[in-house]
Formats: sequence, structure tokens, C-alpha cells
Amino acid sequence: MTNFDTNPIDTYIATYPKETQILLEQVRATIRNAAPEAQETMSYGIPTFKMKRNLVHFAGYKNHIGFYPGASGIANFQRDISAYKSAKGSIQFPIDQAMPLALIERIVAFRVQEEMSKAK
Repeated sequence: MTNFDTNPIDTYIATYPKETQILLEQVRATIRNAAPEAQETMSYGIPTFKMKRNLVHFAGYKNHIGFYPGASGIANFQRDISAYKSAKGSIQFPIDQAMPLALIERIVAFRVQEEMSKAK
């Protein structure tokens, strides 16, 4: 019998209630779509996408999905995220509302461009 390693992000998402799992998978797919060259990993105990350095993180909580695009991701989308609770490097998307997937995609695309310009 072969022992296949389980993807740690799949394991992480599986620990949440079904409704939250769906939201986490939506966020994950949106990030993957906006940053197809990024690698999935776990960092700080939460799902992370990397392009040499950390690009974005996301995490599940009881009442929200945390999205962590770093300080520049927050600063550049201040107007767009004003309806959500946010801090220097994080945004909280309530789980009782539709995930703002188009906004997440735009923020991730911005972070990809930012990382690519740093790499040059």
C-alpha cells in the first residue's frame, strides 16, 4: 500500500465546517487563478502562496475569512476594502456574506506584479 502525502492546505481546510470550507476553497481558487505561477505552502500555520517570498496568506476563523496581502496590498486598495475590518496587513471578510472574489483577484494580481518587479 502506497502512502501519499496529503496536501497540508487540503488538511487545513478540512478542519472547518462545510460552509467555511466552501468559502476557503473559493478564495484558494481565486488566488490560484490570479497567481498561477505561485506555489502553495503553509506558513505561520495558514495557507500561503509564494513567489520566492510570501505573496498572500488566507485563513479561516469562526466569523470571517482572513486575507493577508501584506501592507502594500492593503494600502493600494484602501478604498475598495473600506467596507471590511482591516489592519496593516490583513482584511476580514465576514463568512455570512459572499466572498469578494473579484477584489481578492485584483489584490493578488497587484501583489504578483509587485513581486515580479522586485525580482528584476
